Amino acid sequence: MTAAPSQSDGFQTVENALLGGRVRLRQPAKGYRAGMDAALLAAAVEAAPGQRVLEAGCGAGAVLMQIAARRADAVLTGLERDPAMAALARENAALNGANATIVEGDVAAGFRAMELEPFDWAVSNPPFFDDPGALRAPSPGKRGAWMADDGLKAWTDFLLKGVREDGRIVIIHRADRLADLLGLLGDKAGSFAVRGIHPYADEPAKRVLVAAIKTGKAPMRLLPPLVLHDRSGAKHTAEAEAILRGETALGF
Repeated sequence: MTAAPSQSDGFQTVENALLGGRVRLRQPAKGYRAGMDAALLAAAVEAAPGQRVLEAGCGAGAVLMQIAARRADAVLTGLERDPAMAALARENAALNGANATIVEGDVAAGFRAMELEPFDWAVSNPPFFDDPGALRAPSPGKRGAWMADDGLKAWTDFLLKGVREDGRIVIIHRADRLADLLGLLGDKAGSFAVRGIHPYADEPAKRVLVAAIKTGKAPMRLLPPLVLHDRSGAKHTAEAEAILRGETALGF
């Protein structure tokens, strides 16, 4: 559900209802807006009461607000380099009564620049591209969400530093970057769990959820895939719809 546009910090916003109306999210009317990827990442975070969760590149706070609705006792922190988006994330935290702190900063500066203790969870939906020649230039409003200026390694390094030993890392990304993610995380993390996200059961995965434990040593697990759509004409499969409405989690 989308409300009429409103004004926020010099740009137009729209308000969306997520998790069956449990979350109100204000996002830019033009440019990048969070959707399915944010919902799936939030559903994969099963933080226990009191655990601290860090999101790298939180944008307007779509992931954090959905984690807050699912895990009300978690303590949330988001890092965002765009001051306008960070301000919007704070607005959304207040709107939803979320226990979330938004910090302005750049992943490229490293976790130590935040001057915080490592977290129990570190999660992210990193920009999907790090080669400007690999795609037609995105619009200015979407560039920050689509293009990892410092490469995917900057994001994985940040997450590895941002989580304590035995803490959990969760990333959603393009399926064709799975080998890169495993390689970049594998020196300091293990106990991987991988879930493919398929548009249809008979089509290849386009997204992948990767969970890891810092210093984990257990064998990697390939989990049953999540299929988003079927051929019945329904918008989503029953499993995907239950996740989007907040009726079930997507645990590892």
